[in-house]
Order: sequence, then structure tokens, then C-alpha cells
Amino acid sequence: MSVPLIDLSIQHQELRAEISQALNNILDRCDFILGQDVTRFEEEFAAYCGTRYAVGVDSGLSALELSLRALGVGPGDEVIVPAHTFTATAAAVTFAGATPVFVDADPVTWNIDVEKIEEAITPRTKAILPVHLYGLPADMNVILGLAEKHGLVVVEDACQAHGAVYKGQKIGSLGNAAGFSFYPTKNLGACGDAGIVTTNSTSVAEAVRAMRNCGQRVKNVHELPPFNHRLDTFQAAILRVKLNHLDEWVDSRRRLAHHYNRLLENSELTLPVEPPGYHHVYHLYVVRVKNRDALQTFLKERGIGSAIHYPQPVHLQPFYVQKGHYKGQFPVAEALCDEIISLPMYPELTEEQVEVVVAEINNMLVPAQ
Repeated sequence: MSVPLIDLSIQHQELRAEISQALNNILDRCDFILGQDVTRFEEEFAAYCGTRYAVGVDSGLSALELSLRALGVGPGDEVIVPAHTFTATAAAVTFAGATPVFVDADPVTWNIDVEKIEEAITPRTKAILPVHLYGLPADMNVILGLAEKHGLVVVEDACQAHGAVYKGQKIGSLGNAAGFSFYPTKNLGACGDAGIVTTNSTSVAEAVRAMRNCGQRVKNVHELPPFNHRLDTFQAAILRVKLNHLDEWVDSRRRLAHHYNRLLENSELTLPVEPPGYHHVYHLYVVRVKNRDALQTFLKERGIGSAIHYPQPVHLQPFYVQKGHYKGQFPVAEALCDEIISLPMYPELTEEQVEVVVAEINNMLVPAQ
């Protein structure tokens, strides 16, 4: 039995009729730009996250950048970001004109190491940008406490954490703003690029809403930076259909992750953790193993999909190496990137398929004694 890393076709086949009807409705109305489905999806997603506002944009990267800009982050400022994340986290800071300041990963949760944030804060620090990596919330109580102590703003990178909960509160509602991605493979995915900003701040929501649409608060009056980062109405309509299924999909991911955990608990693999009070949504099921590359090759030869999220920490990406970063600077993040592997994970995956993946892993690895 071959097992793909992810299979989007099952979900879209099940929802095809409902999605087609939603798109046909737009064709009838012809409200292609900032149409009524955008407004309704913003209202529905804000309600889902427990925030006052949600503002749709064209990608998760745009959501993070516009959130930072709306909070006054710009040239001369520094923003704390994790070294272990997708490059878009740091790119949002760079595009806003500020400087990303990297902090190493926590060796247990693999999120930003909150014990190392304060030492990275300088008089130029304006914001902290924690990532809820793989669907596990960052330790927001510590982060928010540091932000209050030092007069900083917090923007959550929630691009992998739709539906995640931290100590009873939905991710996306904890910081001054949050950015979500609806890239097709996300827990809530569009059929193309899309994103959204959530916030409880009227001024942030108004600024993002203007900047995404050529800087206009009033038509033809361009007050703010004139970007074009609008959420497409077709994508909003698709996301409205899918949002109704998000919680059941998260439940399925959690069930599958727990099945993996049970089957792999005595193996050589280091498994993902879920601290008390955290609700992991397993956008990815990532494990750690010493001979990662050999395992990935072995699985590929047997028709088992896998991936590496991510093969290089951000500070070692060529763009940021040029800015003075170097190997050995953040050893935990660097070690993680040498050992992590993402195993098949999507809501429609079956427990039988999980068992096939685990059986192949056990065929290669000698279980720990």
C-alpha cells in the first residue's frame, strides 16, 4: 500500500458540489473583487477565532506583513522571530522594513525557546512574532508577559494553527494581531493562495483593510501604503464551505496523531509533544530521528510520502546568511533541521495507512530497548 504525504483530492471530491454551487453564485453576482463572500468569511472566521475582526488578504505572508505595518513596525525596528520556521515568517519582517532577530528553538516543543527571548531584546525591538509551529501553540503566557514588560507588540504567526487552542483560548486571539495562511495544504486550505488577519484592534483592522486595497479607506483616496493584497472572492467562497468542516478535520488529525504516538512510543523516534493546556492541531506530524535521510529514502522506495519542514533554519537560508548569520549560531534549530521528518498526515488518512507507515519505519529502525 502506497501512502501519500497528503491527498487533497478526497476532500475536494466530497465537497465538489457545494464548492461548485458557491462559485456559480459568484458568477451570477459578478462580485469578483471584495465580494460578499469575502465579507461573510471574514465575519465567520472572526467568530471562529473569538476576535472582533478578521480581514482577508492574499496570503499568510501578506497577513503577517500587513499586521506588522498596522502596528507601526518599520525601518529601524527589530522583531523577534524563531530560527526554526518557514522563511515567510522572517520575510514578513523584512518586507515591513524591519530586521528579524532570530531566537533558537525549544528542544522539547520545537517552537521558539521562550527562555531565550529576553536576551535578544534590545532598545530597537518593537515586536515578537512567535510561530505556532506544526499546529502546536507557542508558550503565549510567557511571550505576552515579556511583551508587556518591554512595551512590545505581539503578532502571532498562526499560518499552521487553524483551530489550535492555548489554555482555553483560540490561537489568533491572543496577540495584538495574527496572520493565517490558507495555502491549499493547510488545515483550512483554499484552492490557491489566501490568508487573513485576525485582531481585536479597530485601528489594526482598519489599517490592514486599507493597505490590502491600494491604501484606500475611501475610494480613490490613497492614504496608506498602496498594496494590492486582497482576498479573492472565489477563494473566500471555498473557505466558507470548508470552515464548516474544520473542527471535524482537526479531530481526525488529532486521532491519527494519537494513533501514530501509540504505535511509535517504543521506537527510536522522538515524537511531538502536547503540553498540558495546549490543543495541538497537527497541521504536520513531525518526528525526529538520527538517520533521517536514510529513513526518508527507505520510505520513498516503499511508496510512503514524507517531507522535511524545514531542511534549513531561516538564519542559514542564503538571503539571511548574506546579512551576517552563520552556522552554529542557533544549534538547537540546526540540529532539528538535520533530524526532523514529516510523516503522512491529512484528515482522510486511515488508521490502516498509519499502521503501514509505522510498519515500514519499524522495518528499518531497531526499536529502543
